[in-house]
Amino acid sequence: MSRWLTEAVPRGRVAAFRTLIYLFVAADLVIFTPWVRTRVSVPGDLYQPLLIGRLLPLPTPTSALVAVIFWSLLVLALLAATGRAPRLLGWAVCALYLEWMIIAMSYGKVDHDRFGLLVALAVLPTAGRARHGDTTRTEAGGWALRVTQIAVICTYFLAAWAKLRFGGLDWLTGSVLARAIIRRGTELADLIAHVPYLLIVAQFGIVAFELLSPVVFLLPARWRLAMVGFFYSFHAVTIATITISFAPHLAAMTSFLPLERVRPLVWARRLAGRPAPDTSGSTIQDTAGAGAAPEPVGAGAAPEPLGDQAPALGRPVGP
Repeated sequence: MSRWLTEAVPRGRVAAFRTLIYLFVAADLVIFTPWVRTRVSVPGDLYQPLLIGRLLPLPTPTSALVAVIFWSLLVLALLAATGRAPRLLGWAVCALYLEWMIIAMSYGKVDHDRFGLLVALAVLPTAGRARHGDTTRTEAGGWALRVTQIAVICTYFLAAWAKLRFGGLDWLTGSVLARAIIRRGTELADLIAHVPYLLIVAQFGIVAFELLSPVVFLLPARWRLAMVGFFYSFHAVTIATITISFAPHLAAMTSFLPLERVRPLVWARRLAGRPAPDTSGSTIQDTAGAGAAPEPVGAGAAPEPLGDQAPALGRPVGP
């Protein structure tokens, strides 16, 4: 079990995931949750902090407190996205974003799509330093990604459990999706709603897929990526029909992806005609005119396969 939890991944994957998560935190402040700043206009007696807010205890939000958290978190998240000081900046972003979420969710509504993101922020500082494109493997980074993956899947599985616990079989056979379409449906949802029994079938399908989501850990790497692709397609349909985005959850779910292959800076350098920097730590000496014969292709040690990238033979490895 411990070997599975700490399965090593390329450091480049950790670096890419770290950059993506911290950039999403910055975007979340200004795009998805800027409304948190309006909480200070609500009477203080309506602030009912979550359990963690009562245990710490945390102060009732004021205009000054929310402004300090907002600007500090925005600046620190952008700095953390660079990969510098991963522990210091990582823990600071984690603490500030947790407080931001406590303020957001202490007025009667708690969104479960933040769980995977909060776990990612809590474990990323433990992954250590990582550079984009670095192919060396790290167990600490593998553990951070694996724990985030578990949180993502728990979000699905526990959502199904909550549906059956509080709604019972009526959630499956009732008018849950119909009410959602009436409240916030799109034109596409209106077309679907006119198909007899399709919404009931969809409700059974949603619960089945959420209950079976842990199967993703039992699949080979390529099939695992295909199942994660299905997860993303499910959320695409959700956005297109009832305009629920689950954006923080989708950001955390990138922990399943071979992000080390996504290197926008390298692509930009190539478009500009500039050579990409060598991230392997080795140097290449120019032997032209020195009388040395060029090294034959394939000489030397074979490069290590990158995460889920399939090697020439055998099955791919990595979460």
